[in-house]
Amino acid sequence: MTKHNKWIVLILAIGVFSILNTEMGVIGILPLIADHYHVSISQAGLVVSLFALAVAVSGPTMPLLFSGFNRKKVMLLVLGIFILGNIISAFTSNFTILLFARVIPAFFHPIYVSLAFTVAASSVSKEEVPKAVSRVFIGVSAGMVLGVPVSSLIASATSLGTAMLFFAVVNAIVFIATFLLVPSLPVKERLSYGAQLSVLKKSITWLSLIAVILMNGAVFGVYSFLAEYLETITKLSWNAISFMLLLFGGANIIGNIIAGKLLINNAIKSAVSFPFALVAVYVILFLTGQFSVPMALTTLVWGIIAGIGANLNQYWITSAAPEAPDFANGLFLTAANLGTTFGAAAGGLLISGMGTEYVVWVGILFVILSLVFILLRNYLSTLNRAGLVSGVKED
Repeated sequence: MTKHNKWIVLILAIGVFSILNTEMGVIGILPLIADHYHVSISQAGLVVSLFALAVAVSGPTMPLLFSGFNRKKVMLLVLGIFILGNIISAFTSNFTILLFARVIPAFFHPIYVSLAFTVAASSVSKEEVPKAVSRVFIGVSAGMVLGVPVSSLIASATSLGTAMLFFAVVNAIVFIATFLLVPSLPVKERLSYGAQLSVLKKSITWLSLIAVILMNGAVFGVYSFLAEYLETITKLSWNAISFMLLLFGGANIIGNIIAGKLLINNAIKSAVSFPFALVAVYVILFLTGQFSVPMALTTLVWGIIAGIGANLNQYWITSAAPEAPDFANGLFLTAANLGTTFGAAAGGLLISGMGTEYVVWVGILFVILSLVFILLRNYLSTLNRAGLVSGVKED
């Protein structure tokens, strides 16, 4: 990888960090949003679930619609929209306006993240593609988890509005770096819409999508309310909560690094093992979550497993549709965010009906269901390799 290409990949990694940071960073300040706007914690959770739903809806369509345009110009457009949305979020005193200021940029989210994977892969040799993509994925993972403790620390030290402005500042830094350092990226070979949509004819694509929805729902159905759990069940202070969220984030990055090796060595075994590992973590969390030290250890392990799961989700879908990488990455974002939407909604409902301590059972239910679809995909893949079925080609 040349020095120039390393800079491009680094900017893309920071770019996806800024986008995912906007989406997930509010998780750490949900209780503060609820207090500031005088809404319930489940209503405050709409800033997460509605954002994720918008990404899920636009995931398959927006990357397709913008696939013929200069990629640098498209990325600058998306970053500009996010900057404006975050500035509005920082200064509005109306909860409905806050929701609109977050949901509108969310529709453009899949464009940038999908392009980041594609541009990173196309900027290096074929042998270095996994390394380049994994570096961009570190930005994805960092945005999904490190933005949470950082925004929590900023909000607790200053104000909710300042935490929202932090999202805009990160977006602006990437906008400037992209404008100055990334060369023009015109599209040289454009796949037709029909060629890309044809991957939806394969059963293995749909099994992969459902499995990823459930796997991501299993993680974020619980993680979306981690700050609330730590406050009400573990009885931690805001500084301690920020530390725990940072611990989860750091562990997630470690899991991201480990995942690269696991997927290279044995992707199928890793996929089958993931649900069992996550169920074990949730059972331990349910039994010992009221104790700070066991909770810290559980959070560390949970973060590593969640990091592995995020990489596994992306691989699970793109490996099912390697002939259409842009569209496959869009489908991945749709499935992942549908999982976040369903998981967060289910978690909020369970908290409202039974109490915060029972939110882990949403994760357990989702992860058990995900195992069913993981095994079904493996079964179809085995039949395909044996030549017993057709239409489920998997490279």
